[in-house]
Amino acid sequence: MKSVVINEHGGVDKLIFQDMPEPSISQDEVLVKVKACGINHLDIWVREGLPGIKIPFPHILGCEVSGEVDKVGEGVKDVHIGDKVLIAPGISCGKCYQCLSGNDNMCVSYDIMGLRSNGGYAEFAKAPCVNIIPLPKGLDFDGAAAVPLVFLTAWHMLITKACLLPGEDVLILGAGSGIGTAAIQIAKLCGARVIAAAGTDEKCEKAKRLGADEVINYKVLDFEREVKKLTQSKGVEVVFEHIGPDTWDKSIRSLSKRGRLVICGATSGPKVEIDLRYFFTRQLSIFGSYMGTKAELIDLLKSFEQKRLKPVIDRKFPLKEAKDAHQFMMDRKQFGKLVLNP
Repeated sequence: MKSVVINEHGGVDKLIFQDMPEPSISQDEVLVKVKACGINHLDIWVREGLPGIKIPFPHILGCEVSGEVDKVGEGVKDVHIGDKVLIAPGISCGKCYQCLSGNDNMCVSYDIMGLRSNGGYAEFAKAPCVNIIPLPKGLDFDGAAAVPLVFLTAWHMLITKACLLPGEDVLILGAGSGIGTAAIQIAKLCGARVIAAAGTDEKCEKAKRLGADEVINYKVLDFEREVKKLTQSKGVEVVFEHIGPDTWDKSIRSLSKRGRLVICGATSGPKVEIDLRYFFTRQLSIFGSYMGTKAELIDLLKSFEQKRLKPVIDRKFPLKEAKDAHQFMMDRKQFGKLVLNP
């Protein structure tokens, strides 16, 4: 099968378009003929190499996959050849305490498609049958590939961790990213007032059209100062963070008293400093967030069927142009998702 693989860590030049053997499946697995695969920052981090994570080479990236079922294992009962599906990206054991308590994203052996296991930058991808979800009504393959990881992560951050409430102010950083465009929509679904920060006027305007109540071009304006203006010096109840050191201090200072900051990533680096005095005197809370559960994914997909959420796709690339797609994301040119088509 045609695939894009990495044989070593490094830059975009390490993405190689080549033939790979079609995956073989076990009795409880499903083989999906890939129609579309979303691109994420996780793909970039895995390509470049993550500390403490070793992967076997050659390795296939890609965690957001949609397509048609091509084969099913002997023990699979509720999935059939020809079904149109998307794949839940989180892989868990289903047996440990965390899995049995409904927190499968905290599984002791948790993995994500394309992280340690092979993903969807290929003509075929395999997954456990419990990860196979019927394609929601109203979503085509490209749209479905723009949903699983970013919307699940944003949902877990805002709904489960931060417990965002109607009428609260929320600051969405990196509003033009895939996860940013998901967060804007989910926050509006909650009834919150959304302040979206992006790096260009064009992205700010698109964020406004997507539903943001207020927008800030953080390359031109100090977003902390603008947040204070927009909230009459109160600050926001929730900050949606996934950038890290470049925005951290201002994010903390943008919070209201008893404000909550929720973070899922560190695109600008892994280390930050915290002034503990400011932190405890204002009774602030920080929530780390990682992916979300399969149950949450099933719940949020209902909002796509009801037309209350929608995928945002900037552009699509042929699979063999994965290098260009990675560079496009690294240059922060997109608004929403980038999708590969085998």
